[in-house]
Amino acid sequence: MNKTLITLLLIAATVPAVQAQDRIYRCGNEYTNNAQQAKERGCKLVEGGNVTVVQGTRPASTAAPAAGGAAAPSSATSPANAPRVSNNEQKSRDSDARAILESELRKAETRHAELLKEYNNGAPERNALDLRNPQRYTERTAELKASVARSESDIAGIKREIARLPAPAAPTN
Repeated sequence: MNKTLITLLLIAATVPAVQAQDRIYRCGNEYTNNAQQAKERGCKLVEGGNVTVVQGTRPASTAAPAAGGAAAPSSATSPANAPRVSNNEQKSRDSDARAILESELRKAETRHAELLKEYNNGAPERNALDLRNPQRYTERTAELKASVARSESDIAGIKREIARLPAPAAPTN
């Protein structure tokens, strides 16, 4: 009798907790388990799986008003606690970055030339596997086309990054 009573009490104690977690509603970027509030706001029921919401922190406002009263653009200002670098050190970093990017550009252009040669204007050479399986040839051609497009995109991205760097310093005699 005691075991049955304890079991029933445990079951009765867990039912409200289970019921409280069974319906979760999404209202835009907010979640609620209050059915009344969800109905008023037109929220949608979230189905399948548990929802974990972690509150984020809001970034501190770093834009200070300028002398004219307008806010300074946040991309042009650096945080007050950012370490300062000497002019020569910054030039050295820019030079290193340019050298690395130019090296990457040469590698990307070489790889692009190899891909173009293999792609052969949409008609790559057929190998033994392609002769036995025409579908594989079609898939390989599509993969090569995608690789060529990705390679072109990579080259354009590297060129944009190089263009963002300051002009290289003229050699001094």
